[in-house]
Amino acid sequence: MDFRLMGFDAPLIHTLHHLVDANDDSDNNKAMSAPTRTYVRDAKAMAATPADIKEYPNSYVFIVDMPGLKSGDIKVQVEEDNVLLISGERKREEEKEGAKYVRMERRIGKLMRKFVLPENANTDAISAVCQDGVLTVTIQKLPPPEPKKPKTIEVKIA
Repeated sequence: MDFRLMGFDAPLIHTLHHLVDANDDSDNNKAMSAPTRTYVRDAKAMAATPADIKEYPNSYVFIVDMPGLKSGDIKVQVEEDNVLLISGERKREEEKEGAKYVRMERRIGKLMRKFVLPENANTDAISAVCQDGVLTVTIQKLPPPEPKKPKTIEVKIA
């Protein structure tokens, strides 16, 4: 199944399209069309937060890396009835006296992903489990609609 058709698209590509469109505007419109800091921050967070999506016969499973976050620091929300939003923020550790960084490579800051859910996702049946920095969100599928039975019309004699 191609998840791009269901709204599971790469956030980096989406962000790049918006940024290119913003740069194409004339100087007069630049102030009005420039992306906000929040938008840029969220776009970077989405591009830097890896996720896998699996489809099972009865559910969708989203597996998202959330390194260094405890379950209480992670938010899993459904917006607009069909958008799954997963977010959290990793903060820098407090420095101890006498210690200084020689190198800083681990990512800090906001982690976030948004997914447009397919129509058969049951947003009332969602569970989330975080173990060893990996968040697993399971969304049950709605049962398929029952096929309509033919309606029999009584034929009367005139």
